[in-house]
Amino acid sequence: QRGVGDITSLGSVKKSIVHYLYRSTLGGNVRAKCLQTPFLCSLASYILYRTNSPFDRRVTTLEWHPNHPNTVAVGSKGGDIILWDYEELNNTLIPGIGAGGCITGMKFNPFNADQIYTSSVAGSTILQDLNGRTIQMFTNTEGWIMWAMWCCWRRAGRRWLWKLRLHKKKVTHVEFNSRCDWLFATASVDQTVKLWDLRKIKDKSSCLYTLPHVRGVNSACFSPWDGAKLLTTDQHSEIRVYSASDWSKPQSIIPHPHRQFQHLTAIKASWHPRYDLIVAGRYPDPHFPGYTSEELRTVDVFDGLTGNIVCQLYDPYASGIVSLNKFNPMGDLLASGMGFNILIWSREILLMMKQQEMMKALREKGILVGRRDSRPPHPNCNGDDLITSIEKTKTEKTRTVVSEEPKTSHGKLQGADK
Repeated sequence: QRGVGDITSLGSVKKSIVHYLYRSTLGGNVRAKCLQTPFLCSLASYILYRTNSPFDRRVTTLEWHPNHPNTVAVGSKGGDIILWDYEELNNTLIPGIGAGGCITGMKFNPFNADQIYTSSVAGSTILQDLNGRTIQMFTNTEGWIMWAMWCCWRRAGRRWLWKLRLHKKKVTHVEFNSRCDWLFATASVDQTVKLWDLRKIKDKSSCLYTLPHVRGVNSACFSPWDGAKLLTTDQHSEIRVYSASDWSKPQSIIPHPHRQFQHLTAIKASWHPRYDLIVAGRYPDPHFPGYTSEELRTVDVFDGLTGNIVCQLYDPYASGIVSLNKFNPMGDLLASGMGFNILIWSREILLMMKQQEMMKALREKGILVGRRDSRPPHPNCNGDDLITSIEKTKTEKTRTVVSEEPKTSHGKLQGADK
């Protein structure tokens, strides 16, 4: 113990692994300090690696495959769903119905990763396989009548448990707590988030907590590593973090410009799967305090405890509004939805190795491979054959900023191009 004390007394080695392992034996949070710090350092090397533009309408939802770290499922406003393996250049496209078929939610079946649950704006909730064949239909209202209602279905018995109106207006998000199977949250445009005990629901007044917001709320997500935090994103300029120690009031309120309008996929903040980090796309607002004309549409990463910005991702060839961001289950890849486009971010050194392997494989197949200039993703281009060049010049390279002295999102972007 004396040796550990000597190590921790020195500022230069205060972040020693020995120190944090010792702290963990005393009940300290090793995840937040020992592991999160080096991951934040690695974010400095994240660049835009691959893009894909498979839809004729904007991206509305995305979900990583639980068993295949390089495969992401993405839904569109037209009801199309693509399963994209960005390493093997393989696509599986499930066509939608077009207008009125917008995919509003998507989740892989936890009991069978070859199946996926989807919900649509037309009022349907179905379980289908990865070829698009419907296995089971849970709801099909063919309209918006149930947007303010929420239904509970027992999987084993295949029967309704109840069907109740839980909010005054449209429900935008429903999520169960991964560590407490009876606790779930609902978000609504009625400017509230509600927490419920599944065992005790009688009507809309039987919620455990009502969390009022200033604007309508797009999402409410429990922290995936312990379920002890709740992350909410409103429709204008607030990201909130609530803690299980006191659900009734926010632990922190993060000012962040992400206002919403009709033809933009709602911006939703999400958690990193392993660390106390939050990721959200920025939509600069001239009316937001501290706005500058040079402010960029970055992907912002926040410390979930302090609410400070710790990193920003930006690529000049993908400068649109990034509405959706989600890390893969391993936490080392980031998928983003930007208008019609799907973006993949990863570490530069790993991408260089992968690109060399890819080039070698293509040459072995007799395919001529040469350097290609990176171009901005376009709604009408086929992003499958677009390989983002790793050999960009310094002025063209993806700009990633890791804050040495974290600042809140309230004000000028840290490290913005002059």
